[in-house]
Amino acid sequence: MNDTLNVLIQRLEASKDPITAKAMSAYMRDQFPFLGIKTPLRSEIIKEFLALHPPEREYQYTALDILLKIRRKLEPQDLPLIEGFITSRSWWDTVDLLASNAAGFLLHKFPQLQAEYGEKWLQSDNMWLNRTALLFQLHYKQDTNEALLYRYILTHAESPEFFIQKAIGWALREYSKINPASVKNFIEKENLKPLSKREGLKWMNK
Repeated sequence: MNDTLNVLIQRLEASKDPITAKAMSAYMRDQFPFLGIKTPLRSEIIKEFLALHPPEREYQYTALDILLKIRRKLEPQDLPLIEGFITSRSWWDTVDLLASNAAGFLLHKFPQLQAEYGEKWLQSDNMWLNRTALLFQLHYKQDTNEALLYRYILTHAESPEFFIQKAIGWALREYSKINPASVKNFIEKENLKPLSKREGLKWMNK
């Protein structure tokens, strides 16, 4: 494993930029040293590395644990990196936490970015980014943008994908805890898949 990590270290070291590093460090009041690698390049390096050296799942869980631990320090420029994590070796166990607790956290902190990134994920050819668009507001409670949520749901309401149908129901179920009448009316009025309806009504029917 050390040899594998050395490959990543060497790639990062080869991409360092002293001028950019100095500016990055100054921005953080010289609290930390930097290599000077901007987010898009860092994301590409990590993507290439993971493609060549796919880790056991626990390494991804560990990276996710670290990301969520420091999420309050994340900035908008970190969203491409989060996208890369979502689309790398994707499955619900990592995507859902990234969608609601990393991407969703950032878009709640910077709501002006919701339309830009939400639309991008909604229209993506990547099903897991579609799921992210449906789930990023999962923990917003009273701050949920209802119109946005419902429009996103209707965009993918006819999807045959299990994980999309399930995400629609999950999003509706969570929002029903805040506005049950609205969710009930939406489910009754719209032509949703049976799975989405069942999941969406679970909290209200318990």
